[in-house]
Amino acid sequence: MNKNAKIYIAGHRGLVGGAVLRKLQVDGYTNLLFRSHAELDLLDQSAVNVFFEKEKPEYVFLAAAKVGGIGANSAYPADFIYQNTMIGFNVVHAAYKNNVKKLINLGSSCIYPKFAPQPMKEEYLLTDLLEQTNEAYAIAKINVIKLCTCYNRQYGTNYLSVMPTNLYGPGDNYDPNDSHVLPALIRKFHEAKISGSDRVALWGDGSPRREFLFSDDLASALVLLMQKNNAVDLSNTAGDFVNVGSGKDLTIKELAEKIRDIVYKDVSNRTCHIEWDSSKPNGTPQKLLDISRITTLGFSPKVGLTRGIELAYKDFISK
Repeated sequence: MNKNAKIYIAGHRGLVGGAVLRKLQVDGYTNLLFRSHAELDLLDQSAVNVFFEKEKPEYVFLAAAKVGGIGANSAYPADFIYQNTMIGFNVVHAAYKNNVKKLINLGSSCIYPKFAPQPMKEEYLLTDLLEQTNEAYAIAKINVIKLCTCYNRQYGTNYLSVMPTNLYGPGDNYDPNDSHVLPALIRKFHEAKISGSDRVALWGDGSPRREFLFSDDLASALVLLMQKNNAVDLSNTAGDFVNVGSGKDLTIKELAEKIRDIVYKDVSNRTCHIEWDSSKPNGTPQKLLDISRITTLGFSPKVGLTRGIELAYKDFISK
């Protein structure tokens, strides 16, 4: 992938796409291609085809998606399964029709079974039932993974899927209704600090364990994979994909306390109490990825969780 290669970043305004865009710019790539949703609706197959036919990208990062936490996934399952399936299918098929050299498709760790052995290896895909609260999103992502694998096998394409762990960082979604757990906690504790409230109510009992990766670290892994590793090199019994994570997890309770301490770091003699609402769902008990494959390729995260949350909080209050 030379510095002048035409590279399309689908979802460049999102958490992952934005990080990929920054990484490519820093690395000196000059022919970057992106469109806002208003300029290109990825749910419109005809529009996607016209875009690819006109622009002829050589490389594609497929980071566009409808995303959200447990609440959003539970409330809008039809939107999650339809939109994520169609975005993936439209972009992958257009890439095939227009001879894209290589495509990286972004999945999610929620594709793995609810009670998969920990840490989760790539070959655990489709070995058991999914977590019900995000089943629609997971099925959509699995659809696109399998589509990429099928195109590779039938047409000889070079489409690699990457399964990141829970992500956070600059440009994250902090909407109270559909954000993921880490940005949601940043917002909740910040609002409690500003309002002077002495307590914050959180879903579940705090026992589930989650792994987190700073978005810029994922971008480094994605660019590394695009530059050096082909799908055929990383194929396995489950398909052509690889996990990317930090290799460490913690409980939601520990995460909440860490975020609270960071948010209240500049406040003297005041904090807030966390109230757990066990009537709300916990989600999957644990989601820790086995990242042995990506680490053997030369990847290691650079941003630790405490520093990453500090950077994310700084980004949040700057908006």
